[in-house]
Amino acid sequence: MKLTVFGATGGVGREVVRQALDAGHEVTAVVRDPARLDHAPHERLEVAVVRDLTDEDALVPLLTGRAAAISALGAASNKQARLTPVTGPALRAIVSAMDRAGVGRLAAVSAAPVGPDVATDGFVARRVFLPLLRRALRDLYADLAVMEATIRASGTEWTVIRPPRLLNGPRTGTYRRVVGAGVPNARTISRADVADALLTSLTDPSTARRVVGVAA
Repeated sequence: MKLTVFGATGGVGREVVRQALDAGHEVTAVVRDPARLDHAPHERLEVAVVRDLTDEDALVPLLTGRAAAISALGAASNKQARLTPVTGPALRAIVSAMDRAGVGRLAAVSAAPVGPDVATDGFVARRVFLPLLRRALRDLYADLAVMEATIRASGTEWTVIRPPRLLNGPRTGTYRRVVGAGVPNARTISRADVADALLTSLTDPSTARRVVGVAA
C-alpha cells in the first residue's frame, strides 16, 4: 500500500515507518523536523516537512493517491497538551484533507485511559490508579478525547488503537487485542507492538469504525 504517516518522528511513528517499509509499503512520512526521523534513505520512503499540521491545504497533496493514513501523533507531555493541544487540532485538518484527497482509511493511536474502565479490573486499578492517572494527565487525555470525537464524526473508515503505558522493546506480535473495548488488566505494551496494531488494522475489516484495546 501507499501510506501517509503522521507523527513519524515519535517512538510509535518511527516503528510504523520501519515496519511499513519492511512489509513492502510505500511511505510518506510527515514530519516537522526531518533530523528526528532516524531512518536511512529508502527508495520507498518520502519525507515531507510540514511545520503546521492544521494547514489542511498543505496536507492534501501528501494524501492524494494513498490507500490509508496513520496517525501516531501525541503530545510530549501534559503541559504541552495544556498549552498547545496537538492531536485534536491536527486530526481535524487531517480527516478533512483525507476527504478532499479521497482517502478513506485511517488508523490512529490514542490511550487506554481515554476509554471507560474495564469492569473486570480490580478495585485499586479502577478506583485509585486510573483516577490519579487521569487527573495527572488530564490535558493530554482531553486532547486525545477531542481527537477521537473528531475521527468518529468523520467519513473515514477509522480505527483507534488504545494502548496502556508505552515501553521500548521489540515487536512481539503476541500482544492482547480486544475490538470494541479495553484489555483487562492492561499495564504496558511496546511501541513496536502498537505500530504493528496500527498497520494490521488497515487490512482487518473487523476493526473498521471501532476502538481497539491492546496490551502486552
